[in-house]
Amino acid sequence: MLLLNVAAQAQETADSVTTDSVTADSVTTQKSKSKLMARLNQVQQLLDAKARAKVDSNYIEVPKKPWRVVLRYKESVYDVDYSNSVGSPAAGDGMDWELRFEPPLSASLGVWAGYRGLGLSVAKSLGRKKGTSLSFSCTGAKYGANLRLRAFDIDEATLTGTIYEGGQVLHGTTDAHFRAPVSIASIYLNGYYVFNGRRYSQAAAYNQSVIQRRSAGSLLLGATWYMAALDYSDDMNTGMILLSRNIGRINVQQGNIGVGYGYNWVPFRGFVVNVMAMPALCFYNRMKVYNYDSNYEIAESEGQIDDYGQWNPDTHTWANGKTHKPVPTDDDDTSWYATVDSWEVGSDTSFSMLRFNVDLRIGIAYNWSNYFVGLQSQFNNFNFKKDQCKVNLYDAWARLSFGVRL
Repeated sequence: MLLLNVAAQAQETADSVTTDSVTADSVTTQKSKSKLMARLNQVQQLLDAKARAKVDSNYIEVPKKPWRVVLRYKESVYDVDYSNSVGSPAAGDGMDWELRFEPPLSASLGVWAGYRGLGLSVAKSLGRKKGTSLSFSCTGAKYGANLRLRAFDIDEATLTGTIYEGGQVLHGTTDAHFRAPVSIASIYLNGYYVFNGRRYSQAAAYNQSVIQRRSAGSLLLGATWYMAALDYSDDMNTGMILLSRNIGRINVQQGNIGVGYGYNWVPFRGFVVNVMAMPALCFYNRMKVYNYDSNYEIAESEGQIDDYGQWNPDTHTWANGKTHKPVPTDDDDTSWYATVDSWEVGSDTSFSMLRFNVDLRIGIAYNWSNYFVGLQSQFNNFNFKKDQCKVNLYDAWARLSFGVRL
């Protein structure tokens, strides 16, 4: 019995020590968390104080709650005009043509989340025309920057052609359908500097990081970098490659710098209307085209097409020794697509002269309590040229948003 009592007392002592140890660890953990939260609160207060110190509180209000979550509905228009020539239209023997890739209004639904002037947005296209866009924004009292990525596929276009032959000119427009989708991707980087940042905020109407309290305007200095890629190099699009003077892919890059003006009109508390216009000079305009060869060509028929036999992809020749086979002139004959083979053979790069572009924006926002709604729109135009090859891109969108401050 004595041994049992001693053992029981020892166990009670051990349990007590263990419990005290767990309790001590819990207290230590709670103190560490409290210290971390206290430090984070200090950092947040410091950032908030600096943000308020940079603006005139009579014109710009920095909300107490720094976090924002926004639901966005957006409709976009992306228009790509691509033109080229076949033969010698200037000499009256050839064809000018233009393809217009104009997807229907593309609707997308996305979520934007951010802290003060920092934010990230992800959106997915709705409906049949699928695509994805990603954007990152960073704004302050004196500056702002936005990065937007977009990619989608399309298999429809409008084809307009003018044929010059024997002194006659024939003009027509038709719908073009691609056997393989054409891939279009773009990267848009924009930055601006606000000269009157203490009283005017571009962000008040576009990401609601601050609230404009009184009407004000400012001169703006801005720069944009734009990149776009047009890819129709799939074997099933060989007809398009041949019409494009054997071009299968196009990459364009453009840098712009401009001076504009923005104005915030505040008719009553919480409501702001922004209008901004910025003409820009294009100082860098580069186009790189990727050339392709194929086992077909636009040429006069050489005897019976069936005499060419099998195609050898290793030697790039037909069975009769020829390297190219004429494209059938019969529109109903589609059997030749089954034997199409095309491959990249090189690239050419060219630079265009100085050009003028334009950046137009309109933004409306209303704030109440910890909520806000906004309506914004933007229009951009970019154009490129290499010999007879021309590319014009029009990028415009309108967006409705609803957000809450946290």
